[in-house]
Amino acid sequence: MAKQKKAPRPKAITPKGFRDYFGTEVLERTAMLREIAEVYHQYGFDALESSAVETVEALGKFLPDVDRPNEGVFAWQDEDDQWMALRYDLTAPLARVYAQHRNDLPLPYRRYAMGPVWRNEKPGPGRYRQFYQCDADTVGAASVAADAEICAMLSDTLERVGIPRGDYLIRVNNRKVLNGVLECMGLNDEGQRDAVLRTIDKFDKVGEAGVRELLGKGRLDASGAYIDGVGLSDDQAEPVLAFLTSGRLEAADTLANLRNAIGESQIGATGVDELEQIAALLNAQGYGPDRIMIDPSVVRGLGYYTGPVFEAELTFEIFDEKGRKRQFGSVAGGGRYDDLVKRFTGQEVPATGVSIGVDRLLAALREKGRIGGSLQGPVVVTVMDKDRMADYQAMVAELRNAGIRAEVYLGNPKNFGNQLKYADKRESPVAVIEGGDEKDRGVVQIKDLILGAKLAETASLEEWKDRPSQYEVARGDLVAKVREILDLHA
Repeated sequence: MAKQKKAPRPKAITPKGFRDYFGTEVLERTAMLREIAEVYHQYGFDALESSAVETVEALGKFLPDVDRPNEGVFAWQDEDDQWMALRYDLTAPLARVYAQHRNDLPLPYRRYAMGPVWRNEKPGPGRYRQFYQCDADTVGAASVAADAEICAMLSDTLERVGIPRGDYLIRVNNRKVLNGVLECMGLNDEGQRDAVLRTIDKFDKVGEAGVRELLGKGRLDASGAYIDGVGLSDDQAEPVLAFLTSGRLEAADTLANLRNAIGESQIGATGVDELEQIAALLNAQGYGPDRIMIDPSVVRGLGYYTGPVFEAELTFEIFDEKGRKRQFGSVAGGGRYDDLVKRFTGQEVPATGVSIGVDRLLAALREKGRIGGSLQGPVVVTVMDKDRMADYQAMVAELRNAGIRAEVYLGNPKNFGNQLKYADKRESPVAVIEGGDEKDRGVVQIKDLILGAKLAETASLEEWKDRPSQYEVARGDLVAKVREILDLHA
């Protein structure tokens, strides 16, 4: 009988498109989410934690394909052959939740949600298949006062987490105004309309001249490659250019220019009226164009949104991987989506909301030096005599009861040097030592590891021998001395 081969050991690798998060990163994210939640709560929004799994039908991503019925999401069939999927955002689950529980929920319903979402898309640098989102939405409010409130709350949130005024700008546009421009152009072909919208989205990158070329025959990009244009005539392209060059002025001037750009379009006029109302509501609350402004170049998934759209971009410069200066860019966006709940109920339910990209916002805070660095580890109580573990646990209990993070060394205590190496690896500020001699004399040795590390780099041999970073105190003074050292390095 042939000898059965052993199964190969699994490779210890993170799945492609995913990553692991360790101590400091997790705590920084938790702290930031807590700050955001406090702002949302202050605005009257309630927390919602919906299921991480939805039916593919509810997510709206179903494709009739045996091998891939769920393009863009991670899906499987359950025991009833129902296709299930990990949520790919927090908005589609909200629509399902509201449709399911609408008789028990207030109207309007204001909720915020935070958590991971999953996208079955090709990963790339800084682009993962699992990432965190932080959303806030108002369902059931048709008034643009709800959109203005979301913009104000987003501004307050950015400042609350550490993005100072002047380092961010929330830009507001309206899908109805864009529809008015397309109507004014006389474009009926859906493909051309989509191509025009994609071109508008490139305005920040290629400028007015570049957009003019792309709306026409095309242009050479920076690499020398020729990009085909939409094929519009100069007369057809003119409303788009008038529309795009209307923005980044005072609100009154921008609105006046937009009215000229939309011509006789009724839907466009409605959109401009809504932007005017939003600007007035924000101005009344003290949110001027230095924080929130009307900008016609904002294009966000415009097949999805039905009215106002907004995007928060960080305006400070960073260096990319090639050492070139560039603006940090967008960290949040959203808008009005009045058709999403209708998929479930058959009745139009107005809704508006915003989603913050948590990982990008954390990266921005690191760039600004608002967070980052290493996390201070726990105080480590070393073990000099394994038969006296109860004594060491009593010390740790005293430290913890005093609100000090602490642990007993639980590895092999035979080599004391390894215990101090462990404390260094944990980035511990203090090590507590009590051998048999110290026990008999009723004292403990307390080693300031932070000061000790500095002395190791700079002190002379005589200074080092004096051990100025190690203190002998009475056993009853353990907590007080440890706290004194921690306060010194705070």
